[in-house]
Amino acid sequence: MIKKAICTFRSLLVIALAGLFSVQAQAGSEDFGDYTVLWSVLPSTFLAPDVAKANDLQRSKGIGIVNIAIMKENEDGTLAPVTGQVEGKVSNDIQQVRFLAFRRIQEGDAVYFIAEYQYTSGQLMTFNITARPNGYPNDLAIRFAHTLFSD
Repeated sequence: MIKKAICTFRSLLVIALAGLFSVQAQAGSEDFGDYTVLWSVLPSTFLAPDVAKANDLQRSKGIGIVNIAIMKENEDGTLAPVTGQVEGKVSNDIQQVRFLAFRRIQEGDAVYFIAEYQYTSGQLMTFNITARPNGYPNDLAIRFAHTLFSD
């Protein structure tokens, strides 16, 4: 059951990264030459209860999930996930800042970093994220904003 829940969680995040969710979730990417940083944001209530439990995530109104993946371009042009470190912070429209506690999840070849954060429905949240691929000397900094609504 846990394996199924983790696979379901991965599928949910892949869908969010593909931008196939409603306007509630948001996904994007930023290119840094050989590396690309992918991100998605979604309300934790989008997760099925068993998926949230299996991944130690709180499923509640007012809690969002941010997912970051670091990808490296292979010689054939395909992207492969890489490990590293991710840190960041999120601020609301009145500049209240909260640091994000990212944790790395690895499932086979897939590697991604997730963090939970609190939000008020309808409030614009701005994310400032720094990804550091292992063995790469530069930080990959991204900034994006999104508004989530409680369902």
